[in-house]
Amino acid sequence: MNLLQQKIIRKIKSEGPITFKTFMEMALYEPDLGYYTSQNTKIGKAGDFYTSSHLHPIFGAMIGKQTEEMWEIMGKPSVFQIIETGSGAGYLCKDMLDYLKNREFFNPLSYIIVELNHAMRDRQKNLLADFSDKVSWASAIRELSNIRGCFLSNELLDSFPVHLIEMEDEIKKIFVSAGGESLIEIKEKPGTDEILNYLKEFSIELQKGYRTEINLQIKDWLNEVNNALTDGFILTIDYGYPARDYYSEDRNRGTLLCYHKHQVTEDPYQNIGEQDITAHVNFSSVKKWGEELGIKTIGFCQQGTFLISLGIDEAITEIYKNSPDYLFEVAKIKGLILPGTMGETHKVMIQYKGKGEPELKGFSIKNQMRNL
Repeated sequence: MNLLQQKIIRKIKSEGPITFKTFMEMALYEPDLGYYTSQNTKIGKAGDFYTSSHLHPIFGAMIGKQTEEMWEIMGKPSVFQIIETGSGAGYLCKDMLDYLKNREFFNPLSYIIVELNHAMRDRQKNLLADFSDKVSWASAIRELSNIRGCFLSNELLDSFPVHLIEMEDEIKKIFVSAGGESLIEIKEKPGTDEILNYLKEFSIELQKGYRTEINLQIKDWLNEVNNALTDGFILTIDYGYPARDYYSEDRNRGTLLCYHKHQVTEDPYQNIGEQDITAHVNFSSVKKWGEELGIKTIGFCQQGTFLISLGIDEAITEIYKNSPDYLFEVAKIKGLILPGTMGETHKVMIQYKGKGEPELKGFSIKNQMRNL
């Protein structure tokens, strides 16, 4: 039993059972011990999972191309800030800046990484040493204000701690208790109305035995972004569904998954603090809660469609046409766009705070925001 598990058990024995959300928050974010706050956190081939930016640098190039269009739509302001939260090792930032460094957009561009983990921040600084004059760091979104530009995240929202619920004769919320040195689940009635209000808000009806997750932290995150953003865009990339697909009858065990050394399990109570715990995103909630703040949703589609709309095929030809590794590069890039890959599982959503409703090239082939 590691130090974090000991700490969780001590908390339970002194305070009583904790919500699954509290357990997940400690497992991922407990200072120095949680998965995202430990010095041992690794992402990529030597770590626990991949993101699109690990698969191929052309992903960052395409995101850079989309942010350049945002800058143009906003009238080419003299300062355009990109705020990335949850940037991992910093590959997305590096690939974007590598693509943009010889373009007009590079001069007004300022890149801020929001990173709580100091060990991860040091790795990012090493990777981004060539762009030290372009990149700065913050520990939290609330430290920022008067932002004009784009809030960017790639696989951030799925890492927010969630409530677990299960339908019996009535809705029960999952709590975590201790049985000796083991963690066990117990089910109790929700102590507040927030769970029932969420189910009503998104017209969710659950059958007996149905188990799923509810992510309320997305609303808090949107509030923080809204407070910091004066004018511009929110670009969110993650795996998830519209509400009616997320809570469909055939998804009756939810979407909670754990990643440890590239192995996927459904047991969050093993490798505590040493494995990632995620749940898919209800993109309908991102849209609805954003609109309540005056933030308009202007696009939603699969990642593959988004990248093809941006011209990834032309970029492949332009960058790699004379490369001896052309076929190898194309094979890796297919994992970003084809059905059955991140191109299908991951979705791209862009919201906008400002005048009008701009149209972006990333949604020129297909825009599915009406499905939300």
